[in-house]
Amino acid sequence: MTGQRTVHILGTHGVPAAYGGFETAAENVGLHLAAKGWRVVVYCQLPGAGSTTTDEWKGIERVLIREERDGWLGTASFDRRSIAYVLRHRRPGDVCLTFGYNTGVFNLAQRVLGIPNVINMDGMEWTRRRWGLAKQGILLGNERFAGAVGTVLIGDHPIITRYLQRHFGRKRVTTIAYGAYPMAGAPTEPVRRLGLTPGEYATMICRPIPENSVLEIVTAWSTRRRGIPLVVFGTFDPADPYHARVLAAAGDEVRFPGAIYDPETVSALRFHGRVYLHGHTVGGTNPSLVEAMAAGNAVIAQDNGYNRFVAGEGNRYFTDGGDLARTLDLLVDDGAALRRMGESSRERHAAHYTWEHIGDLYEQALLRALGHERTSR
Repeated sequence: MTGQRTVHILGTHGVPAAYGGFETAAENVGLHLAAKGWRVVVYCQLPGAGSTTTDEWKGIERVLIREERDGWLGTASFDRRSIAYVLRHRRPGDVCLTFGYNTGVFNLAQRVLGIPNVINMDGMEWTRRRWGLAKQGILLGNERFAGAVGTVLIGDHPIITRYLQRHFGRKRVTTIAYGAYPMAGAPTEPVRRLGLTPGEYATMICRPIPENSVLEIVTAWSTRRRGIPLVVFGTFDPADPYHARVLAAAGDEVRFPGAIYDPETVSALRFHGRVYLHGHTVGGTNPSLVEAMAAGNAVIAQDNGYNRFVAGEGNRYFTDGGDLARTLDLLVDDGAALRRMGESSRERHAAHYTWEHIGDLYEQALLRALGHERTSR
């Protein structure tokens, strides 16, 4: 239609979401904007060789770019080709929404050609020790480049926002977290299929890396019998030294079912869990924590500013393994306390983390970028 605004969504594997938080955000923000009358174009990375094609999914235009390479080289090539496609097909008044800064140097192209670009600056990704010094340096360089050329910068948590403001100024930075749909119910069959009883297990869903406190949580759970299993999702390789330590520390009430990606199964496991353990120590607003709150989970989280801001004062926090073991001793069998914590999770999610609210905030950021660019010109 005449005057329809167009947003190009870059930086993810595309839609429908099949990977992680950025893809889920791109899908839900894209659907929200399309429902409000935007023309939404999402760039999707497909494996293999072949020419670039287009199609439509639920009212979203998809640009399908095939990339033979895996890993960073493949991602960099895909990002470069996506931006090149935008430059060839842009129309007056278009705006970009870029998730992540891993290839921030390429965003200079939008800046030079006057295309507004809203960039979600991720959770200080370069600080994660698991990347190693060389990759951390590359990430830091791209972060600074994206921060310099982006029209509007998004921090997904106030701590991230303050960091961005220190380096890139206050005027261009805004805070937008992640969202989740509220869960009022879920089937029990996926839970029972894993040999679990609804309401009679705890969950932990994260990458098995040291910064997610997996070893501390598994060790604390295993200090005594809890009467219910702790189910730790993710791929654990005994050849990995950290994974081996986690597996060795686990008592017989800790289960490792592997990585589970089926959305219905994951949702059911969240909804029917008695308590959710969250050990993340870095990274801003964590999508898994928001999804646990949307499911009404009682949350016991590592005590830091990231988690406290998201989960609020109605949930519980631990500082180390010993502190967590004592908290578990008090809470695992306290049904009344866990119900209050779960209610607090639902209330906080409804107030701050619905996709409708998050989608509106992204639309405001895009409109702000369009206005800023017009003013600059």
